[in-house]
Amino acid sequence: MTFPHSAAAASRLEIVPSTGSTNADLRAHAGDVVGWPHLSALLTEDQVAGRGRLDRVWTAPAGSAIALSVLLRVGGVPVSERGWIPLAAGLAMAEAIAAQLGRAAVGLKWPNDVLVGDRKICGILAEAVGADVVVVGSGVNTAMTPEQLPVPTATSFAAEGVEPDLDLLVAGYLARLDAAVAGLIEHGSAVASGLHAAVAERCVTLGRRVRVVLPGDAELLGEATALAPDGALVVRVDGVERRVSAGDVVHLRTAE
Repeated sequence: MTFPHSAAAASRLEIVPSTGSTNADLRAHAGDVVGWPHLSALLTEDQVAGRGRLDRVWTAPAGSAIALSVLLRVGGVPVSERGWIPLAAGLAMAEAIAAQLGRAAVGLKWPNDVLVGDRKICGILAEAVGADVVVVGSGVNTAMTPEQLPVPTATSFAAEGVEPDLDLLVAGYLARLDAAVAGLIEHGSAVASGLHAAVAERCVTLGRRVRVVLPGDAELLGEATALAPDGALVVRVDGVERRVSAGDVVHLRTAE
């Protein structure tokens, strides 16, 4: 793989033929500020021990997906705004994927899954490392055939009939993510930087009936109405608005 545009967008780009977990590899380098500066990235097309949200195992046949992790040094981002970093990553990837697919049906499922229509093409996992580092990992289904897709609710570029330019995909994602983090630093909040409005516009969860599985397996059933200023999902349940800061969201059909 050659990624000249991505190498120009990242402060450091390492491409490896195979690894267990790009997130784990980058976490190990978090203490090396000089060698692994802000916006360092690690990329592979063969991740064999990936992990998603809620410790779910994430695997894909070699060459069918890319795993990309980015190291963000976020000391300049107000602590109260750091919950926006995973949403910023989801938005950046959704826009980069939309640029490749050439269609408007790419949406963001709160907090950061990227969907094409109602099918997931990319998942994102953000992990804090110490006080001022966040490692953001993403897995994008690229050449995965319909037969290789793990669940009926998944999709890939190949399943959508598109062969992506992976270099431009990664470069576009890195540039957008970098700009979003810079905006949080410059303006001090997602509302002031415009990130709140941009995520809300792309978020297809809003206006949908949802089931939210909360930590501890409690559930909320209601309508997702808005994003709070801190990025939490606002869900109206029996006329009462509830804030959800963490949870697994399921989009429901109207009749459910």
